[in-house]
Amino acid sequence: MELFSILGNSQQLDGGAMFGNAPRALWSRWIKPDDENRIPLACRCLLVKNLDGRNVLFETGIGAFFEPSMRERYGVVEQRHVLLDSLAEVGLSHVDIDVVVLSHLHFDHAGGLLAAWEEGQVPKLLFPNARFVVGADHWRRALAPHPRDRASFVHELQLLLEACGRLELVEGEYSQALGSSVRFSFSDGHTPGLMLAEVGGVAFCADLIPGRFWVHLPITMGYDRSPEILIDEKRAFLQDKLSRDVRLFFTHDHDCALARVTRDEHGRFGTADEQRELRGDIVPASVGAAG
Repeated sequence: MELFSILGNSQQLDGGAMFGNAPRALWSRWIKPDDENRIPLACRCLLVKNLDGRNVLFETGIGAFFEPSMRERYGVVEQRHVLLDSLAEVGLSHVDIDVVVLSHLHFDHAGGLLAAWEEGQVPKLLFPNARFVVGADHWRRALAPHPRDRASFVHELQLLLEACGRLELVEGEYSQALGSSVRFSFSDGHTPGLMLAEVGGVAFCADLIPGRFWVHLPITMGYDRSPEILIDEKRAFLQDKLSRDVRLFFTHDHDCALARVTRDEHGRFGTADEQRELRGDIVPASVGAAG
């Protein structure tokens, strides 16, 4: 297997929203905000080439499906569909992807499934040859969202996924599409049924841990459904990855794709061996099995 970090469209969002009840005096030391209190955020995806002979993409980022006023509201920086350009840089297009794994269906993680916005055009689903893998519990949430997170979903996307005939809903540790090569676990603190994937000794953290600074247990986002539950889930997740030397892959960290978990003498979690990107890192077949 070869692992690549693949960038999608980037965002600038309010730092206070991203760091929940942490004071600005603390989080601004980690990420400097601009004059509008916004911080830079990546929408980073993980591409695994030759996973049992297939190209597997973990998430698609926010994409470029928003019309201009909504793009400005949600701080999407680029107008073009950056994910498609990033795939081209490693010799692929969206038609070459065999499986897309979606931790959840909030627009900043799944919007890249859609073609870039064009005036007068209806939303169009990309990745015509891919199977789409989503957690079953989260799918039910996406179909009937709570008012707290209704705006985080793209209604048309659920309809397109359902109609394409290539959607798989996952209930347990493994999917039919990927077998034992990818192991899944689930979290409810950010959104019900968030699906966390582990492949090749790498854990895709999604919004359980958006970046290095959210490794600290008390740090949560204002967008999280249940911060206390999330902290408990994060503690168990980090303890497990530390005990097995599984590295963390971050979606929203603007400057770090991968890191190793550490824990100091006071029991505080941190990161080390940070990598800004992955460019074809080769994982032996024996490491690829997650079971």
